[in-house]
Formats: sequence, structure tokens, C-alpha cells
Amino acid sequence: MTPTHALPAVLQKIDADLDQSLERLFEFLRIQSISTDPAYKDQCQSAAEYVAKDLSGIGFKTSIRPTEGHPIVVGKGSPRANGKAPRVLFYGHYDVQPVDPLALWETPPFAPRIATLPDGRKIIVARGACDDKGQVMTFIEACRAFTAVTGELPLPITMMIEGEEECGSNHLFGFVKDNADEFKLDLALVCDTSMWDPTTPMVTTSLRGLVYEEVRLTCADRDLHSGLFGGAAQNPLRVLARILAAMHDDSGRVTIPGFYDGVKELPPDIKADLKGLDLTPANFLAEVGLKVPAGENDRMLIEQIATRPTAEINGVIGGYTGEGAKTVIPAEATAKVSFRLVGAQDPQKIRAAFHSFVRARLPADAKVEFKSFASAPATDLPFDNPALAKTRAALAAEWGKKALAIGEGGSIPIVGDFKRVLGMDTILVGFALDDDRVHSPNEKFDLTSFHKGTRSWARILAALAA
Repeated sequence: MTPTHALPAVLQKIDADLDQSLERLFEFLRIQSISTDPAYKDQCQSAAEYVAKDLSGIGFKTSIRPTEGHPIVVGKGSPRANGKAPRVLFYGHYDVQPVDPLALWETPPFAPRIATLPDGRKIIVARGACDDKGQVMTFIEACRAFTAVTGELPLPITMMIEGEEECGSNHLFGFVKDNADEFKLDLALVCDTSMWDPTTPMVTTSLRGLVYEEVRLTCADRDLHSGLFGGAAQNPLRVLARILAAMHDDSGRVTIPGFYDGVKELPPDIKADLKGLDLTPANFLAEVGLKVPAGENDRMLIEQIATRPTAEINGVIGGYTGEGAKTVIPAEATAKVSFRLVGAQDPQKIRAAFHSFVRARLPADAKVEFKSFASAPATDLPFDNPALAKTRAALAAEWGKKALAIGEGGSIPIVGDFKRVLGMDTILVGFALDDDRVHSPNEKFDLTSFHKGTRSWARILAALAA
């Protein structure tokens, strides 16, 4: 029986086994796998062992790969006849964020429960319910249902479930590079993103890259009395403020030469979909007390936050900032500046262009030093990738609405490595909602997201296998 023909029975199996699926998820959620705190090292090991045992139970050949941090679980499964189905790599993580502040939790964070919201939605409440244990289990449960109905997986699947995503994935990048030949498959799948709203599915087709810089200007060899030296001495805060302000023109466009090299326009059909969402200042910015979009004023709000590059000033430090008054001209001033990148923007070229932009505006008696932090290019899924069309159709069939293809403003660096190191595109499908309180007290995952998320993955796997 082909995966397509088996799909109706697989979906029925998912529906019938929902209670058992929740029991397995709850057992997973009870494990306090906080990766950033060494006190929970054994719990992270337990979470890895739980995942490995669960995957083994549905036919995966599993191994727990040690790293200098927390281990990575690898599971490999394949149908008896592979045919032309793509070989996929599924990535997720078993670690969770710390629970602080504990006093704000309504119930213990590692005691999962079902609750009902005032609007009638049933939710799963626990640390990790959404990020990422609940999302990982939607995929595993879809695999379980296929195995139960057909005796095998619908296509070759390799699982890579890590334990350090919440503290930077420090050892995952080396692991992927060192084992590249093992994981060079046809397509990567990730379930750690969101839906547009509770009834509208989406595929994340791009993630912005990041360049993060610290710039430090120095003028005099010490802080100066502003009464004695004011008017004659160069003030690094004034110089820095002028340079930072020059990074944008009056239309919100970044003025650094070459900044937009590699930035592509969206296809007309995708842009029309985004326009139809009608994201407005009233339903987005008003929630944080703002009214007017401050990005490029010829771009839609959703483009500004998801598919256009940005230059942001994250912090400015200098001079006297304590209580009361102290009349000084500071010797130095520092700013933290970050750039979100899209398309084919080159992080190294952006960094070099920013350095040149600053140096070109330095007056006499001002010196500059730079400190470079994060650097990662953007990742894009080509809109003509056949897997994207199949995934969108499968999601539409489950949710009864067109599945959107939208870029997200944040970054998932390992997705970039899947492309650069392994040569694979990544399909990012998730079922999180804006009110899931991810990383906050009382984290939750809608029961519908868990249930229909599992059904969605069953449909996607069947579509990819076809």
C-alpha cells in the first residue's frame, strides 16, 4: 500500500490514539531537561534516552551520540522499498529553557496538564509544551501512526534531536560538519516555528541572518570637565550619535553603501498573499504601545519585520549615567549595532561596509575600535522547490485554508549549516501560536495544534513520498 493510499487509515489512527499520544508527550514533558544549567545534566541525559527509546519502539535504529555538552539523538528508519522518495532529515531539540521566575507559574512547570482558556480552547501547559517537545512529538507521532498502519515509514527518515538549542547549539555545528557524509540527504524538515494564526498554517520560507557589532569611539585620554573643555574638546557621544543617525535616511532606508546587494524582491503571488493578511499598526504595533511603522516607508509592515534587511542600534553607552548630575565630556562612547540580513547579503561584506561607513565619518581626534560577535547569513527556501508546493498543499488539505509561505524575522543558525554544509534545503513547518508564552511562565501548546499538527505531518510525509 502506498503512503497516499494508506493516509486515510493513518489519520484515523492518529485520531484514535490521541490520548495515548498525550500520555507519551506528558512523560517527555516531566523530564526537567534545562540545558543551560549544569545542575540538570542528568535530566538532559534522561531526555535523550527517552527520545532514543521512543524512536526505537517504532522501528528507528537509534544511537545517543556524545558531545562535549549534552548528547544528540540520531534515529534512522527506512521503508522496505525506497523507490524515488526523498531521504529526509528531521531536526528538533529535547532541551528547554529555565523556568524562572517560578513564582509566576500557576502550577509546577514540569507537571503537564490540560487546561481550558476562556475562549474554550484546550491547551497543554508545561515547560517545553511548545518549544520544542510538543512540536517534536507531532512528527514522531505521525511516524508512529504510519508504522502502526503500514508496518513501515512512508519514506527514509533520519532524526537528529539535540539537547543544546536553548543555550546556543554550541556543539551541534561541529557535529554536523564532522558527520556531514552521514547526514547529506535530500531535504531537511524542522518543526520549531509557528502558524500565522490558530486556523491558518504556514511554511517559513526564509530566516534572516545576523551581524552583530560593537563600535567604540575614543577621543580624549580621560573624562574631561565640561566647563573647562566644553566647546573645544571632541565629544565621542556626539560623534557616535551623528554616525548612528546617518545609517538611515528619512524614508527608513539604510544608507550604508552596498547594504542592499543581494536583496531580492518577492514573487508577485507571494507578495499578494502577504498583502491579503492585512497586518496593520493597529493589530501589531499597538500591542506594544506604538502607532507608526519605522522601517522603509515604501514597504508593507509584514515585509519590514520578516523579509527586508534591518540595521538596529541595540544599546549606547558612555559618560555619566548615575543618579544626579556630573558635568563631564566622556573619553569614550560605545554602541551595540545589529543587522538582520535577507537573501544573498554577505555577512562579511556587511561588516566591512559598516566599518568603512563609521571610519569615513570620524573627525580629527576620534579613534575607533570594533568588536565582532555573531555572524550568520540568511537562509531561503526557493519558491520553486517542489517540496514546498507539496507541503503547502498537504497543510491546506488538513486545515481547510491556503497555507501561507512567509519569511520570519529571526534566525535559526543550524538551518544555514544544513544548506552550506549538507547542501539541503529546509522545510520549516510549525504549529506554535503567538500566545504560547514560549520561554515564559505558563508555556502552553494548543491541543488542536498538537492533534492537527500530527495529522499535518502525516499528510506532508505522504505527499513527499509520492
